[in-house]
Amino acid sequence: MATSFPTSGGANRSGSYQRRNVDPFAAIRRNHRIKVPQVRLISPEGRQLGIIDTQKAISLALEVGLDLVEVAPNATPPVCRIMDFGKYVYEESKKTSHVKSTASKIKEIEFTARIADGDFFTKLRHGEEFLDHGNKVKMRLKFRGREMAHTEIGFAVMKRAVADLAGMGHPDAEPKLIGRNIHVMLTPLPVNKRKPKFHVPDEHRAEADDSPEPPAGH
Repeated sequence: MATSFPTSGGANRSGSYQRRNVDPFAAIRRNHRIKVPQVRLISPEGRQLGIIDTQKAISLALEVGLDLVEVAPNATPPVCRIMDFGKYVYEESKKTSHVKSTASKIKEIEFTARIADGDFFTKLRHGEEFLDHGNKVKMRLKFRGREMAHTEIGFAVMKRAVADLAGMGHPDAEPKLIGRNIHVMLTPLPVNKRKPKFHVPDEHRAEADDSPEPPAGH
């Protein structure tokens, strides 16, 4: 009796698991993955060594404990450099993580031209908290409808905010109108120069919590 087996087409169903290579450096060819007959070689110090047979270039790299890495694959012939590929990956990853961490340290606060005092001071308190934690603060004021006819009102709000936060941060430039928005970026002052008006820094709050209570009757 004939036995039926499932067809191989099931492996390509949308629900099947396929491993994806998320290594951003996986596409960089190195050592024996470089298949062209010749390469233009660069030494570890950055000197041009001319066009060399690929196998010889690989041997030169491996002899000194390094890698032959393709740095310009579209050139004719491709340009390769002798380097420590592991160190290169580490340095590039560190640069990327630094960019990400810098980007994550920008906090945004949004104002309106006719903001009420209560909301205004709440936003300033948040701004002081962000600056106290070492974050840059991007303040943005958005004009609505006919408010664009009186941009001076918006500029007055932003200049007031900048002045009130002067004890915690300084503006990178004057407030600027871009489209329907006024923008200004604040950079935190050095820790020893910060003087909050609306927000109690964590260390000051801790000191207050630890201070002894006054004797009864005082």
